[in-house]
Amino acid sequence: MELLSALSLGELALSFSRVPLFPVFDLSYFIVSILYLKYEPGAVELSRHHPMASWLCAMLHCFGSYILADLLLGEPVIDYFSNNSSILLASAVWYLIFFCPLDLFYKCVCFLPVKLIFVAMKEVVRVRKIAVGIHHAHHHYHHGWFVMIATGWVKGSGVTLMSNLEQLLRGVWKPETNEILHMSFPTKASLYGAILFTLQQTRWLPVSKASLIFIFTMFMVSCKVFLTATHSHSSPFDVLEAYVCPVLFGSASGGDHHHNNHGGSQGGSGPGSPHSPLPAKSKEELSEGSRKKKTKKAD
Repeated sequence: MELLSALSLGELALSFSRVPLFPVFDLSYFIVSILYLKYEPGAVELSRHHPMASWLCAMLHCFGSYILADLLLGEPVIDYFSNNSSILLASAVWYLIFFCPLDLFYKCVCFLPVKLIFVAMKEVVRVRKIAVGIHHAHHHYHHGWFVMIATGWVKGSGVTLMSNLEQLLRGVWKPETNEILHMSFPTKASLYGAILFTLQQTRWLPVSKASLIFIFTMFMVSCKVFLTATHSHSSPFDVLEAYVCPVLFGSASGGDHHHNNHGGSQGGSGPGSPHSPLPAKSKEELSEGSRKKKTKKAD
């Protein structure tokens, strides 16, 4: 009984929330973030020809969430770069992933069992960043729900919300890849998590912050590890959104069908219809043919 009481959810969650992130969890976060950078097309060539641009991209992948959060709260966007230990650790990871002889470091961290451990530890950092971001925003705006949600969202989403800026540093411009238009699972989960932590921060969700951190971390770790192990790009929210979104926002196919029918009804009549040039051309040919017949008769 004493063992069970010692391992109660409340005490376990409290102990879990007090685990320091630096250096082990932060190291995992940096490794996974820079791995995703190396997966981008042309990232290896960029590191060989433009190492400074590659390093800046790596820093955005590691610290983009801090930059966006500082920008939202009106604080110096370069403030986090004063953390020398984190910058040096992220820079060392970047160098090893891109320039280690024979790609030994890259091959080791890409080994799936090892990678899954790093992915799980990264989600621990993500959830903690969401909670800290909302607490920070609440300190500045006690009743600013939307400010807290936005700050927690960008803290959890990381570089994905500024992916177009990161692409520009690599000499790529793909506006159609905007994360707002095509949200990935981490971005959606960060948004929903930011809403939950905001409700908890404003006393609308009757649960302790430590318990919420523990429960949401377990959810994120389970989902992300499963998606990574199965190489899936789907989202656990897709099933729920398939039912809820058509009810709240309507069906996209219905709007397109109405637009097409409306365009078809306009195209069948009127002086500006696409079929009007064809009869005009036929009349010209007929009139020209009649003129030739008259000329032959006159001759």
